[in-house]
Amino acid sequence: MLPVTLDRTSGEPLPAQLAGQVRSLVLSGTLATGDRLPSSRALAADLGVSRAVTEQAYDQLAAEGWLEARRGSGTYVTTTRPSGVTSRPTEPTPRPTRVTSRPAQPTSRLDTGTPFFDPRLEPGWRRAWREVSVAAPPRGYDDPRGLAELREALAARLGRTRGLDLHPDEIIVTAGTTDGLRALLPELRPGPVAVEDPGYRAAAETVLTYGREVIDLPAVETVRDLGAAVAAYVTPAHQHPLGRVMPAADRLSLLEAARRADAVVIEDDYDSEFRYDVAPVPAMATLDRGRVVYLGTAAKSVVPTLRLGWLVAPPDLHELILRRRTITHAGAAWPSQRALLTLLRDGWLDKAVRSARRVYAERAPRVAEAMTPYATLAGPLAGMYSTWLLPEPDARCARDAARAAGFEVNLLSTYARSTGLTGLVIGFGGVTDAELDQALTALTGALAC
Repeated sequence: MLPVTLDRTSGEPLPAQLAGQVRSLVLSGTLATGDRLPSSRALAADLGVSRAVTEQAYDQLAAEGWLEARRGSGTYVTTTRPSGVTSRPTEPTPRPTRVTSRPAQPTSRLDTGTPFFDPRLEPGWRRAWREVSVAAPPRGYDDPRGLAELREALAARLGRTRGLDLHPDEIIVTAGTTDGLRALLPELRPGPVAVEDPGYRAAAETVLTYGREVIDLPAVETVRDLGAAVAAYVTPAHQHPLGRVMPAADRLSLLEAARRADAVVIEDDYDSEFRYDVAPVPAMATLDRGRVVYLGTAAKSVVPTLRLGWLVAPPDLHELILRRRTITHAGAAWPSQRALLTLLRDGWLDKAVRSARRVYAERAPRVAEAMTPYATLAGPLAGMYSTWLLPEPDARCARDAARAAGFEVNLLSTYARSTGLTGLVIGFGGVTDAELDQALTALTGALAC
């Protein structure tokens, strides 16, 4: 997020305020030549303004020569400064006027990434970290594949819960899903990457950061052709953010399209453990281990800040990834790995998943009961959130009402690039029951008007 502040009480238009502050960041050197700016959609979401505000500001700065848009890559600070302009302003840049009255800031997030944490499991959590404190850390850089004992425990768990028959040495422990994607992208042959639309924003942003074009892959359609894409990033177990499970026929069609294109399928096994209508669907990687790169994470079953995940790639990619990680000393933090090992060995993780699944199974119908009169459910009730389709003006009105009540709810449009789907994505993992009821009251109160 850019360090800018917009003042809605000022007489200056919001696009002009934003353009002026970005211009000052460039002049002061805070934004350097070649720096990539957030997308207009992402910046609009961060600032709580319409996308038109950020687009107008970017267009103005591009016309002045401060920024340049690179097709398929993003918006960057221009490589040549306007003539006659020095790297720093000749006069002090005025600070933004202090706002004495600001809108209430949301205190609780109803997002897709904050899981339920059962307070009854806190003793086991503390015990894991006590074991970290007395364990002997590696003398030097540890194994770039990750802690051997942890990989053994993960192999056993993935075999039991996801149907993957793995040797521990096939697993690379990462610092999360996007870290796994960052490890993979440099090893793919040149070319664009197809990413579900709507889809995981961090994945699309990561692909762009590595200088690759993003091809929009409609999330609700059968994929029969990947064109020039060298990879396709999908969330088949619980499509993010629509919640759809990829049908078996669609999985086979995608794999066949990948074979014809000589591409890989990147399976983000997002939210796979939290089905409560049927048993979890087996991982897509079980269908073709030579074509699928499997990414998993502890973020939804433990806590996001643990920053741990795992990657399983076909042998040729595995060796390339491991070679680079060895040279660059890349790897997940040893203390977090050691703590997760204890949580797995003690059965803590299984208890956490069962507890969260029960809570989500109770909360999901409450959200559905409240939202059904006003919106259409985009996918089955599963996981820690549900997505509701409704017109963008109605979605924004409800979002703003929730924000005024102290709750942050995401717009579906912030996940979409070309599909044009609109609505609300309502998470219910990281709040209490009372907070969820308050947020639903604010949302439905706005929609009922």
